[in-house]
Amino acid sequence: MMNSPLTTEMTPPGSRAGSPIDASPILSVKDLSLGLQTSGGFLEALSALEFCIEAGQTFALVGESGCGKSMTALALMQLLPDVAQITSGAVDLKGQDLLALSEREMQGFRGRKISIIFQEPATSLNPVMKVGEQVVEGILRHSPGLSRGDAAHKARAWLERVGLGDVQRRFDQYAFELSGGQVQRVMIAMALAGEPDVLIADEPTTALDVTLQAQVLGLLKSLQVERKMALLLITHDLAVVKGMADQVALMYAGEIVEVCAAHRFFQEARHPYSQLLMQSLPTPKKRGGDLAAIAGQVPPLSERFAGCRFEPRCPKATELCQRESANTMQVLSESGAPAQALHSVRCVKAHEKPLHATPIIVEDTGWSQELGAHETSSMLSLQDSSADAWRLGALNEHALAPNDLLQVKDLTVTYRSGSGWFGADNKVFEAVKGVSFDIAKGQTLALVGESGCGKTTLGKALIQVLGPKARVSGEVMLSGQSLLSNKKDTLRQARRQMQIIFQNPFASLNPRMRIEDILQEGMKSLNPAWSAARRSRDIAELLDQVGLARTSLSRFPHEFSGGQRQRIAIARALAIKPQLIICDEPTSALDVSIQAQILNLLRELQSRLGVSYLFITHNMGVVSYLADHVAVMKSGVLVEVGQAQDVLSNPRHAYTRRLLDSVPKL
Repeated sequence: MMNSPLTTEMTPPGSRAGSPIDASPILSVKDLSLGLQTSGGFLEALSALEFCIEAGQTFALVGESGCGKSMTALALMQLLPDVAQITSGAVDLKGQDLLALSEREMQGFRGRKISIIFQEPATSLNPVMKVGEQVVEGILRHSPGLSRGDAAHKARAWLERVGLGDVQRRFDQYAFELSGGQVQRVMIAMALAGEPDVLIADEPTTALDVTLQAQVLGLLKSLQVERKMALLLITHDLAVVKGMADQVALMYAGEIVEVCAAHRFFQEARHPYSQLLMQSLPTPKKRGGDLAAIAGQVPPLSERFAGCRFEPRCPKATELCQRESANTMQVLSESGAPAQALHSVRCVKAHEKPLHATPIIVEDTGWSQELGAHETSSMLSLQDSSADAWRLGALNEHALAPNDLLQVKDLTVTYRSGSGWFGADNKVFEAVKGVSFDIAKGQTLALVGESGCGKTTLGKALIQVLGPKARVSGEVMLSGQSLLSNKKDTLRQARRQMQIIFQNPFASLNPRMRIEDILQEGMKSLNPAWSAARRSRDIAELLDQVGLARTSLSRFPHEFSGGQRQRIAIARALAIKPQLIICDEPTSALDVSIQAQILNLLRELQSRLGVSYLFITHNMGVVSYLADHVAVMKSGVLVEVGQAQDVLSNPRHAYTRRLLDSVPKL
């Protein structure tokens, strides 16, 4: 038996709590179902979705990777792949059914009436066009009477408004010359430049640091006030949802399982899936223990459902759940709120008392209260890069300690333009400036800072994957061996001990290789003595550990969602069994449940094998849960380094305080 459609009673799911029943939504989605035509037959991807969004309202669509969130966004924009087919439904935008429009007609709506910020901006921008010209192109398309000069002026204003910085220079650069966060900002400017009535934001802040995230979210909020713009926010960051959303819809396996006002979602979540997501969040109190990752995986599209789709993973499931799909129930709040404050739940357990959310970060002194006695490591030091920097001790003035795995001293990365290092046409830019730190065996150093500050450049310099225009100097020692020598054997040996998880999983996976070949490539190259049987056994275990089905091995990277590709990239790095892993935003594209699985895996590997991590991240909740030490980077310089407890609870540098103040709170 297929699941019955999501039914609504009394008021559209998009309506604000307490709003009039006859409130007119700007966007209304009714009974939207979608399938994919594949070699294995027709697969249902979306099942009878229904929701509404009012002008000026933020409607958050959340759920695990692969549940259909991005497919929903593509369906609304009519940007579906050829194999996709909408089987039922309507998408009403201010009285116009978008599904009834031809492609030519739809082109007049995209960007002007409805626009989208894509999940992976690096693959959405034209690599052979300067980023400024791409923004100009979108403006001219919807304002044909505007001169090119005026369009360029407007494009620069939008790039500046989204916080790109040095707009005059960035305007004439290509996407590959920008950092991940800078590319994200360009994508946001392109989406907003047409001043749409409805903006779909598919993970708009995934690649952004916390200060820029706060700036971008504030910008979106201000635009909503200015223009009464409706925002469909697709995200896995529940702290962002709480700070932004009026309404929340939780998706699972192609259907919506819970819809309610945002404040009720966090205080009175009724679906078991919602409750488990809350328990999966990393917090300082959970440090040293496992996070409550949800067992199992989102079912594949090929699965045929007889009962509740969440039943195989649900701790509250009964025999009835296996046989029959629950109809949507309307529930009252604990305080007996009026029925018009809609709370829809697709679960037979919807009437049970809700589980309240646990905060990720609490206000004021919460960091010091929660971190408490978890830290035992000795204090690292602070590099004095400004007048207000605090010196916490001497760094690297001692001999290599017996338990030190990585020692970095005065690492500098310099980029040059032009044909050579010496010449009048050369411009030199220092991306990393005399950085020093140690990472001990079995320890985690979290590297935090705003996008473009040099964090990713530092990670790539350590593993020597920077291009020919980069000059790396200083001293890097791994297990007592220098890494900056030019000997191929030395580098090969180092890569057996050190691997990297890149920030952009789509760009780092070979699109022409199947997943099995991608995972085996490093094994064959760096550990040729391993037998085929061992490789196959290890790969099967890796897939289980990162939450991917073993049927994934025969597929290509483009067949996976962004979060699933990130898990593949993590599995590839783990496959070599290295001693040190450079993790460049490894959980940024993951929903909270899979993030919990990955953090549990990384912590377990560290405990069992003594693996060390250089963990580059914007997520302070992850830092508080996983890191032993924290290094704060600004403009290529470490401005504060110390124990996680000390840096997070009592930051000494003004920049560190600003970062922590920008973290969204639950």
